[in-house]
Amino acid sequence: MWPFSKQEKRIATSDPFLGEFLGARWQGRADIEKASGHAVAHRCISVIAENLASVPLKVYRKTADGGREAATDHPLYAVLHDQASATLTAFEAREWLLASALTYGNGYAKIERNGRGQVTGLSPLVAGSVTVEKLTTGRLRYKYAKSDGGTETLLQDDVLHVRYRTKDGILGMSPIQIASAAFGLALAQQDQAGAAAENAFRPAGALVFPDKLAAGTGPGSKENVITKFKERFLGQLKANEVMVLDGGAKFETFQFSSKDSEFLESRKLSNLDICRVYGVPPSVAGITDDATYSNIGEESRALVMRCLAPWAKRVEMAMTIQLLSPEARKTLFIEHDLAGLMRGDLTARYSAYRIGREGGWLNVNTIRGFENLSNIGPDGETYVQPLNMGLVGANDNRAKVEDQQ
Repeated sequence: MWPFSKQEKRIATSDPFLGEFLGARWQGRADIEKASGHAVAHRCISVIAENLASVPLKVYRKTADGGREAATDHPLYAVLHDQASATLTAFEAREWLLASALTYGNGYAKIERNGRGQVTGLSPLVAGSVTVEKLTTGRLRYKYAKSDGGTETLLQDDVLHVRYRTKDGILGMSPIQIASAAFGLALAQQDQAGAAAENAFRPAGALVFPDKLAAGTGPGSKENVITKFKERFLGQLKANEVMVLDGGAKFETFQFSSKDSEFLESRKLSNLDICRVYGVPPSVAGITDDATYSNIGEESRALVMRCLAPWAKRVEMAMTIQLLSPEARKTLFIEHDLAGLMRGDLTARYSAYRIGREGGWLNVNTIRGFENLSNIGPDGETYVQPLNMGLVGANDNRAKVEDQQ
C-alpha cells in the first residue's frame, strides 16, 4: 500500500538476549548478571555447583557379573576426576560448567581428544560468547568469540553442551529469565533498600513555605532550594546534620516506614521465591527463620534428592552422549556418587553399618572403605549370617535323629 512498498516482517524468537538487545519489554524484567549477584540467588547457584562438583564423578565399566568397576585406565577418568585441562582442576571445570548452566541456561566446554578419539581434556567456554546454529543436516555448529577478537567454529562433536530446560532442543533457557517476575521484584526491593540506606533510612518529607517561591533557577527559587537541601542533608554521611530553616519554612515528614508497608516481610517472601526457582531448601540458602534441629537434616536430604539428583542426571547424560562413542557406551557409563551427601552423623552411620554387617551384605573391609580406612586383609572379606536365617532344610537334623532310633 502506497507509500509503503514493503510489508512488515516479524521474527519469533525465544532467545532472551536477543529480545533484550532489540528492546523487548515484559513485566518483571530481570538482568541476568545483576540477578545472579543477588545474595540468595548467588548462594543457590553456589550450593548446587559446588556440591555436585565436589562429589566423585567417575567412568565405570560394566562387569560380566552385572556389577561395575571404576575404569581408572580410561583417559576420560582422569579428566573428570583429577584435571580437566592444563589450567583447571576437575572441580573447577565442573563448577564452571554447572554455574554457567544455572545462570544462563547453557554450559559449554570444548572437548580435546587424542589421536584415537578419546577425550583428554575439557575447557569450559564463556556462555555469553557462544552462539549455536542448527545446520540443514540437523546437527549443531558452535561459534565461540575469543577474547582476542577472533572466532572459533566448533562442530557438535567438539563441544560438551549442558542445557537447562529447552523449548527448541538447541538452547537452554535461563532460570532467571523463566522466573523473571520473581527476580525482578527481588532486585527492585534490593534497590529500594539500598536507596533507603543511602539516606540513613530517614523518611521523605516536604519543605513548606508560607509564600510562593521565585520562578527560574536563581537564588530563592524552588529548584535552587531543592538542590541546596539535597546537597546539605541527603545522604548517609549527612544523617546527623543540624537543619535550620528560616523565613517561615517547615519540614513535614511522610511517616511511611518499612514496617508499615511490610517491606521486610515482602523481601523475605522474594528470597523464598528464588529458593523455589532453584529447588534449594531455605535453610541451605541461609534462610533459617523457620529452621529447627530436626528439619535442617531433612532439608539437606531433600536438597540431594530433589535438586542435586536431577542436575546430576542432566550432566551425566550430556557427558555420556558427548564424551563416549556409541561403541564405548555398551561397556562404559558416567555417574556421580551422591552417597557421601546422604551420609548421616556418626551414630546413624554406625547403626546402618551394623545392620548391613549383621544382615550379611556388608563386610568389614567394605565398611572401612566407606569411612576412608584401609582394609584389614582377608579376614575383612568374610560375611556373617544370622543364626536364624539360612536355606530351608539345610540345618534339618530330623533325618539323623530318625536314623539313630
